[in-house]
Amino acid sequence: MIHYQAKRFDQLTTHELWALYHLRTAVFVVEQACYYQEVDEADLTAVHLLGTDEAGHLVAYARLIPEHDHVRIGRVVVAPAARGKGAGQQLVHEAIAAVKTQFPHAVQIDIQAQAYLQKFYTGYGFQPVSDVYLETGIPHLDMILPLTA
Repeated sequence: MIHYQAKRFDQLTTHELWALYHLRTAVFVVEQACYYQEVDEADLTAVHLLGTDEAGHLVAYARLIPEHDHVRIGRVVVAPAARGKGAGQQLVHEAIAAVKTQFPHAVQIDIQAQAYLQKFYTGYGFQPVSDVYLETGIPHLDMILPLTA
């Protein structure tokens, strides 16, 4: 069972901040061998969705970044030990729900998806709006999820 909390940057504890940066760097920089500035300015304005297991360890994470009347979901990550158990599906479901709660006036969710996950995100209603392109050496595409009132 994963418990989710949505927090703004200034609501994060130092331990939560360390845990989310540790998980993101372990997966996006080390595991995927992508060398880029993983911590960026968007962290300051994002709502951070933290998924913790029964022991309180961070096992799933996404950030929700407001951009006018759109919200971008980014840094979607599941810890290696939690993969293959439905955690990714639960995380995306929780992220969409959190966008609707945290940003009730948003008309659309944007996501920059790794290309191999296109079918996964399509299952949540996301639609591709770009061709596949390379981002940090990994094939990606832009997808949107229109929100209705």
